[in-house]
Parts: sequence; C-alpha cells; structure tokens
Amino acid sequence: MRRKYLLGILIILGALGYMLFGGLGRNLVYFVTPSEYFLEEARYQNRPLRLGGLVKEGTVAYDRDSLELRFVLTDGVKEVPVYHRGTPPGMFREGQGAVVEGRFQGGVFQSTNLLVKHSEAYQAPEAGWTPEEVRRLLQEAR
Repeated sequence: MRRKYLLGILIILGALGYMLFGGLGRNLVYFVTPSEYFLEEARYQNRPLRLGGLVKEGTVAYDRDSLELRFVLTDGVKEVPVYHRGTPPGMFREGQGAVVEGRFQGGVFQSTNLLVKHSEAYQAPEAGWTPEEVRRLLQEAR
C-alpha cells in the first residue's frame, strides 16, 4: 500500500515539475535591442519578443481609418521595421523611446503591444499659475 502512495506522490510531483518548469521556456519573453536581435536571429525566431529602441525620425506612418501604424525602431546601429495595428499611445512620437511586444514575420516586427517610454521628470503646477503657464508646462513635458 505504501508503494502505491509513494508512486502516486512521485507522479504528481513530476507532473507539477513539468508544468512549472517545462512550459516556462516556451512562455519566456526576451527583451532585446535591434542589434542584439541581429546577433542571434536564429535564437529568437518564432518566439515572443520585446524589442526596445527609439522611433526613427521621419518613419512614422499612421492610417486613422485602418488603424495601421508603421515605423522603424532603431538603437542607433541597427533598424527594424515595425507594424502595429491599433491606436498608438498619446505620447507616441518620432525620437521617443518605445518597446514593442510581438514577433518577427517576413522581416517585419509584428507588434501586438506598443509601450512608450516617457520622462520621469514631473513638475506639478503651482497655485496661482495661469492656464497658459500650465499649457506650456505640458508642452515641455512632451
């Protein structure tokens, strides 16, 4: 009777171990820059990635009707064309830091999520500021 319990416990522990650690490798999302990606392309093929860099100046093309956004993400050395479907975040613009989540397909990074890096500097409006001063403060923050 003891053997049956011991065998049952071992089978349960083995199944739990496989569920915890076996599936972990398939669900990892790597964060890489364009240069890091091109150093080890084969390693990242068919895997979900987070690709980080700057939105290259002059490359943003957004169609409001189809919600298709295309731009180039760069780390200053390598460049990657990105396709994203959906409304970009309000702070998205050229020269801005961005992180896209998705996969490479046909030489283009197909983004499922677009995150924008913003400044950590915050200055609250002081009492007595005019609306024009507050607008100027908001414009400087962008």
